[in-house]
Amino acid sequence: MRTYLVRAVVLAVVIVVPAVVEAAESAALARSRSLYNAGDYEGAIDAASVARRDAEWADAAVLVIARARLERYRQNRSASELAEAREALQSVRSASLSPRDQVDLLIGLGQALFLAEVYGPAAELFDTGLDKTLLITARDRTNLLDWWATALDFEAQKLPNDRRAPVYQRIADRMNLELREDPTSAPANYWQVVAARGVGDLDRAWSTAIAAWVRSTLDPAATAQLRVDLDRVVEQALIPERARSNAAREGPDQVETLRAEWALVKQNWK
Repeated sequence: MRTYLVRAVVLAVVIVVPAVVEAAESAALARSRSLYNAGDYEGAIDAASVARRDAEWADAAVLVIARARLERYRQNRSASELAEAREALQSVRSASLSPRDQVDLLIGLGQALFLAEVYGPAAELFDTGLDKTLLITARDRTNLLDWWATALDFEAQKLPNDRRAPVYQRIADRMNLELREDPTSAPANYWQVVAARGVGDLDRAWSTAIAAWVRSTLDPAATAQLRVDLDRVVEQALIPERARSNAAREGPDQVETLRAEWALVKQNWK
């Protein structure tokens, strides 16, 4: 298992307080959303439990409760939290939700699967959410893109080696498109490298790693973490694997040669 690829995936997506059209929602529901966004998941559950007594807002309140329980599961790994979140999600009537809450329901269902290590189906639900660009913020879409790729990566790691390439090709295809639209996307820069390696194209993985390192400065807020992730993949995976691939034709000292080349990239592009 390629444990160097396992990153801390932040699963929380901000629960949006409805816009002016739906501003009349109950005070308890609005408070539950605010508490969720502040990371007070127990408080969010308490406030949403009050809000669900109003039939008009019951489903939206149950959705907040479910999402809060998923976050509590991430904190305490209590199986009961995950089970209660799953039960709550299944009870929500999507038709009664606002369009944005419907997206949050999809994300919540995907999170429940992801946290239960059911990665392939989780990726399918995240993929549906990615198409709702007009309903989620750019930040939330960035997080969702990262979860989608992470879910597929974990799914690929469960497969035999000879069946992984199509999964990574799927990641590669999306990340190539994402980078054409937004070269600053940290998930796309990172996962393009991982995907190229996953399909066995080590030369392209090397080139995309260097390109991602250079592009990383386009979004200063993401530069540091993206570079940590890139450096880990290059040092722990690409250098030793590319060295073995090159050794037959270019000599036995490829590890040091590639390390020197990577160090020069980092020195020239600080």
